[in-house]
Parts: sequence; C-alpha cells; structure tokens
Amino acid sequence: MPALLATPLRATRDLFSRRDPLIPTLVIVAAFFALGLCRLAIPSKMMFDEIHYIPAARRLIDLTKRLNPEHPLLGKEAIAMGIRLFGDHAFGWRFPNLVLGSVGLFAGARALWWASGSRRVSLLFAFLIATDFIWFVQSRIAMLDMAMASMLALGLWQWALSARPQWADRHGGRIHLILAGTFLGLSLGGKWNVAPLLVVPGLLFAWHRAAALGLIVRRRPRSFRAALASLARLLFATRAGPVCGVSLAEAALWLGLWPALVYLATFAPAFFYHVQPMTLTGLIPWQRYMLQLQNSVVKPHRYMSQWWQWILNLRPIWFLYEHIDGEQRGILMIGNPFSMLAGLPALAWCAVKGWRGQGLPALIVVLYVLSLIFWAINGKPVQFYYHYELAACFLMAALALVLGRWWDAGLKWPGRSVLVLTSVVFIGFYPIISAGPLPGKKGYVEYMWLKSWR
Repeated sequence: MPALLATPLRATRDLFSRRDPLIPTLVIVAAFFALGLCRLAIPSKMMFDEIHYIPAARRLIDLTKRLNPEHPLLGKEAIAMGIRLFGDHAFGWRFPNLVLGSVGLFAGARALWWASGSRRVSLLFAFLIATDFIWFVQSRIAMLDMAMASMLALGLWQWALSARPQWADRHGGRIHLILAGTFLGLSLGGKWNVAPLLVVPGLLFAWHRAAALGLIVRRRPRSFRAALASLARLLFATRAGPVCGVSLAEAALWLGLWPALVYLATFAPAFFYHVQPMTLTGLIPWQRYMLQLQNSVVKPHRYMSQWWQWILNLRPIWFLYEHIDGEQRGILMIGNPFSMLAGLPALAWCAVKGWRGQGLPALIVVLYVLSLIFWAINGKPVQFYYHYELAACFLMAALALVLGRWWDAGLKWPGRSVLVLTSVVFIGFYPIISAGPLPGKKGYVEYMWLKSWR
C-alpha cells in the first residue's frame, strides 16, 4: 500500500513545489470561492446600494427604460446575467460578483507572479487580498465595484504577460496587449473609479520603448530633422522592448483607442430600450450627462468618509445591521485591521526602493497613488470606505512584495507572522463581514475597536 500511494503523493508534491505557483494559487482561489458561497443569499432582501443596481439590472432584462443612468452598464449586466441564470433572488443577484471576485483574485496573483518572478510574492498577495475584508465583502454584494476591479486585474495580468520576453517571443506579446486593452476597457465599463490607472500601461510602454532605443537623453537634438527621425523611430520601431514586434503606434491602438471602444460597446443593451433608446450620436453626450449626475450627489450620509481616513482604516461603513432571516446579522465594510496598517510601512519601503530605481516597487506606489488621487481631487463630497478597494489591492501588493523578497532572501519569520496574524483577525471578524448570526442587538460591540467604527 505505501508503494501504491507513493506515486500520487509524489505527483501532488511536485505540483505544489513547482516554481510557477499556479496550483497553490488555484487552491487559495477555490477556498475563497467556497467561503464566499457560505450565506451568500443572506440577507434575503436587498442591502445598501443593491437597491439601486438590482432594479437597474431588471430593466436591462426587460429593456423597458433607463435606470441608474449615472453609472456604466457592465456591473449591472453581470447582475442581470445572474438573475437570468439563477432567478430573481438573493443568490442570483450576488453570485456573479462572487465569480468575478474569484477570477479577479486569480488574475491579480498571476499578474504579480509575472511581474515579480517570485512564487512567494504571488502567493502572499493572493492570501492577503483574499483576507483583506474589502475584496471578500465586495465579492458578496450586488454592486458594481467588483466588475471594475476584476476586469482591471485581468488587464494587468495580460499586460504583465505581454512584457515577458520568454513568453511573448513564443506566444505573441501582441495577443496579450490586445487582451489587456480589452479588459481595461471592460474595467472602465464597470465603474469610472479606475480611469486614472488606465493611462499607466501605455505610458510605461512608451517609456520602456524610448529607453530600449536609447532615446532618453538630456541633450537637445542637433536639428529638426534629427528630432523628427527620433520621433519616427520611437513610434514605428518594433525590434525593441517591452514587447518585440509591436510598435509604439500599434501599442497606442491596443492600450488607448481599443479600450475606449470596448468601454463604449458595454452600452450596447441601451440601444434596445423601449423608452429613450441610446443612439450613436447620443453616446458621447451621454457620458457628460453621467458625469453631471455623479457630481450631483451631495446629500450627506451617516457613514460618508474621506480618502485619508481610508488609509488609516478609521471610518468603515455598515452594509447591513438588523434582525433578518431569523438572526441578528451584520456586514461591516472595513479593511483587515492588521494587514491594512501593516501595508503602510511596506508601501513606504516600496517608495524608497522605487526612488532608487527599482521598477516594480515604484509601479506599485504609482498605482496606489493614482487609485487614491481620483477621490482626493475630484471634489465629490459623498465618498465611502469601499472606494478604497483598488488602492487596498496595491497596498497588499506592496506588503506581499516586501515579505516575499525577505522570505526569498531567507528571512521567513516576518512573512509567517503576517500570515498568522492576518488569518486570526480574518477568522475573528468573519461573522461580522459575512452576515453571520450575532448574539443580539449589541453583538457588534466586541468588533468596534475604535469609536469611529460605530
């Protein structure tokens, strides 16, 4: 019997010991998905902003007329798909976002694997995102944010793949660029929060191409003809990084124009409304109208907060707290109290390394800042903690990068300590982020570590 078991056990061990962390990543994603299924249909009625998006999804199914016109359609199309597949009930409303959250978790981990080349960095990131509370809660509610975040993760994964020479040379970096642009456009079709981040892939491609061609110089061109020749070389040369065989002009198509077209394509169902159908001439003016509607939301909310409070995890928001489905239940939208704060010094470490010329730490810091700057400067008065979702992902990427590099260098105890503490806090808060039964109306008190959390 031991001899018979030796082969499958060895095969399993080999799968988990490969350098590429594909199998362990799938295990983490499967565990996340299974945990998300638990009590997914509780509460059985709509909660928080589901009251806006579920009726809008119903209108997309019957194509009667516009509803919730201030947001793009992709997230509502996903909810509508869940209703058509599983029925117009709580499970049908929320299941699509759980799928999107699981796919986005996998894609984000794969993106960091291809960007860092570190197995431990990738796996740490997958675990930290799965337990940061925000990703978990947003994957279990019928809102628009997970459509945006998951599509962004898929886009970054394909973008990272396109720039890997050993992969792109064999399989075609162009295909990955096209897919990256497709998912980035779909991300914008989920929600506009992602807009500042979408310029990064194209700008970074241009910078790397200029560096590869030796065009980043401080001296001025000797003549106008020399400047024109350098510009033409920059735009149309193909035998240089970051993606061989693709010129900068072509990359501008796949990372610039193509995502915009994909975004506009997400409005396709609106052309078939029975009342006020969308028209080609009205598609662009409609974007301005959407912006006006979003800026018109000025009524204060009890749980509204500001971007600097999100960084310190100071002001969460209750998605649910009431006696429902036979028990007192709650869903608290908050970040993991340990990993959210542990990520801040890691982000500072990345800033220092980026200043010294390391590309990946610098990129993580830039993406984190761009995720926050949307809210810091847009002047929208009513903001909530869940808007920190994208920035929190890059914060966890910074923490995973620091811990993973230390682990690869032989310093294992910080990474192991963070895994244990993050797990303990997640398990402790699990009832209050998953609509679990609470002991009574005051059952939330033991989770209120700060006065500002109430």
